[in-house]
Amino acid sequence: MDKMPHHIDTTAVHAGMSGLRDTHAHVPPIDLSTTYSLPDVDAGGLSYEELATGHDLGAGRSPVYQRLWQPGVARFEEALAELEYTDGAVAFASGMAALSACLIACVTGGTPHVVAVRPLYGGSDHVLASGLLGTTVTWTDADGIADAVRPDTGLVIVETPANPTLELVDLDQVVRAAGSVPVLVDNTFATPVLQRPALHGATLVLHSATKYIGGHGDAMGGVVATTREWVERLRQVRALTGGLLHPMGAYLLHRGLRTLPLRVRAQQQTAMALAERLAEHPALARVFYPGLSGQDPSGLLGRQLDGPGSIIAMELAGGYDAAARFTESCRLITHAVSLGGVDSLVQHPASLTHRPVAGDAKPGAGVVRLSIGLEHVDDLWADIFQALAVIGGSDAARLEAVERSLTP
Repeated sequence: MDKMPHHIDTTAVHAGMSGLRDTHAHVPPIDLSTTYSLPDVDAGGLSYEELATGHDLGAGRSPVYQRLWQPGVARFEEALAELEYTDGAVAFASGMAALSACLIACVTGGTPHVVAVRPLYGGSDHVLASGLLGTTVTWTDADGIADAVRPDTGLVIVETPANPTLELVDLDQVVRAAGSVPVLVDNTFATPVLQRPALHGATLVLHSATKYIGGHGDAMGGVVATTREWVERLRQVRALTGGLLHPMGAYLLHRGLRTLPLRVRAQQQTAMALAERLAEHPALARVFYPGLSGQDPSGLLGRQLDGPGSIIAMELAGGYDAAARFTESCRLITHAVSLGGVDSLVQHPASLTHRPVAGDAKPGAGVVRLSIGLEHVDDLWADIFQALAVIGGSDAARLEAVERSLTP
């Protein structure tokens, strides 16, 4: 795809809106039809065959059935592809459905082996380790990719920044090591605002759109931005397995894209301020955040990433007990899975999202993950500070001041 003609802020607002003015609508309509009328038997059959095999909806043809093609979903896909600099995109009912479609496409294409770099999101790790979809996996680090690739390797999978401890991977290095094997990058944490993997040679860019893209915790979806060839492969998998994103979800996710740059930058600014404060706190053994000194050894910020993002992980010096007490002591920040929304969330990865991950790859028992939202930085710091004070490391006078600040 050619370079976007406008700044990403402008593109986020207008992407996927082509042809809308011709209908005199200001926002995309929501079409909930599950089936569509057919002009005649032959035309209906041809449309069905084309859509079921992953091709575009032909001009003037009937969409036939929502599972095969849906106009609102198509608009969202067009918008996301434009932001990620890819030929197209395919949207699914969830991020895991999107990843599963990629794996199924590898298996049916005769390349069922996957090379995966840990850490990954716990669900991604689990489906690969289980072999449920017919794939086999070789786990490695970025330096071991070239040696791990085999003749039947269908994908190299990386996530950067990685879930939950935000390790960074040099995508240029990964693509070189993968050679002719397609590279899939989970770009959920960075979003296209901060990182565009296709510009570094990645073939597939995966998002759990439930997170930052939707941004409000009220719509679930997944999407893969990719090449024309992979678009057809993934559409066919989606048509046959029924993993289509619902039209209402597509509408909400497309709406979320329009404010994505503003939300991501505001959340990032708050996260940077909090990470700097947390780095000095005596109750913490370590703070994981790419924007802190020493946590970007390859110099990827500014070269691959436009910023460190708004996820912070931290390891409590007191291990599991301290991590559990901290998580349960937050008042303003909600204890819940997921991330990337307008409100801040905290969770203990080893007990939740990464519970199925093998022991040697599981996050430390003392690690908690914070997803920073749009609340004021001082209010978030007050809540984090009082929760840390519960487990020690803060003097009584400062805790009393925090308590007063939290009392209406």
